[in-house]
Formats: sequence, C-alpha cells, structure tokens
Amino acid sequence: MDSSQNNSVGGNGIINPKSNDASPVDSTAAAASTAGSPSEESKQNLNQVINSIDKTLGILHQLYLTVSSYNVSSQLPLLQRLNNLVLELDNMAKLGEKCNIQVPMEVLNLIDDGKNPDEFTRDVLNSCIAKNQVTKGKTDAFKGLRGHLLEELEQAFPEEVEAYREIRAASAAEAKRLAQAQSLLPNGDVKVKPEI
Repeated sequence: MDSSQNNSVGGNGIINPKSNDASPVDSTAAAASTAGSPSEESKQNLNQVINSIDKTLGILHQLYLTVSSYNVSSQLPLLQRLNNLVLELDNMAKLGEKCNIQVPMEVLNLIDDGKNPDEFTRDVLNSCIAKNQVTKGKTDAFKGLRGHLLEELEQAFPEEVEAYREIRAASAAEAKRLAQAQSLLPNGDVKVKPEI
C-alpha cells in the first residue's frame, strides 16, 4: 500500500475525508479528455487499467481492515467500501475493454500451475537460440557447398566462372553504393556501422 493510501486510512480502515483519490468516473472522464497517437493511447489505456487494479487492491485492503475489526458502527463504512469496490471493478472492466493485450495461453497455464511466467520467456528464448543455431548450421553448409561448387566449376569452366565472379563483384559494388547512399544523413554525414 502506498503512502497516499496510508494517509487516507484510519486505524480501523475508515477513510479520512482528506483523501485526494478521484472517483472511478472522474478518472475515466480525465482519460477520455486526452487523446494521442494509437501507441500512446494504448499505453495510456494500459496505465489506466494498472491504476485501476492498484486502486481495487487498495479498496480490498480497506475492506479487509473493516471486516477484521467489524462492529455495528462500521457497517456504513463497510457498505461504502463495497460500493466503491463494485464501482471500481466496473470501471476496470470498461477500461479493460479498451486494451488489446494478447497473452499466450502457455503463460496463463504457468500462472495457474503456480509457476513464474518468466519461465515462458526463458523457454521461448532458448527455443529461438536453438532454431537460430540450426539455421546458422544450414547457412554454413550452403556456403561450403557454394564454395565447393565454384572450385569444381572453375576447373571445368574457367572462363564462365571468371565472368560470373565479375558480375558478382559489380553487383556487390552496386549494392554497397546503394547502401551508402541510403545511410547519408541530412547534413551530408555518413552513418557508420561499427564493425564487430
């Protein structure tokens, strides 16, 4: 629970009137008044959902405090907190409809199994590394085959292989020239790609 919630909650979970929290309706209206690019809007929608989740967790904590120290005089605060929870859950559902987030089923299954969802990320990265190594092996094999074929062709058809190499050199020079032309900055400088 953050310090702003600590300041607004009394010893038995009753909210003090000093609270600066906006109602769910206020936060929705404030969000609707600001619009930007689709990516900014998407980030803003996600942040609103996160804030709504945080606010819901705060309300649930206040409910817990009220229920754990329940007496007849705390019935009204309990009902107010329940109403606030219902309003905030409704607000969260409305905000959630604006978010288009796709979560892989594997992640949800890991969470259901009580495991860390970072395991999914680790497994995906390991799978990508393995596939990358297989692809690199195939590429290296084709490079070796190409080199071997060129050696064999050079022995059988030396003039044609020489013409092929000239065409390849001219093509490579043209590709390099185009790449350099595309890497020119507006002020005439050239982007330098560091050699690793």
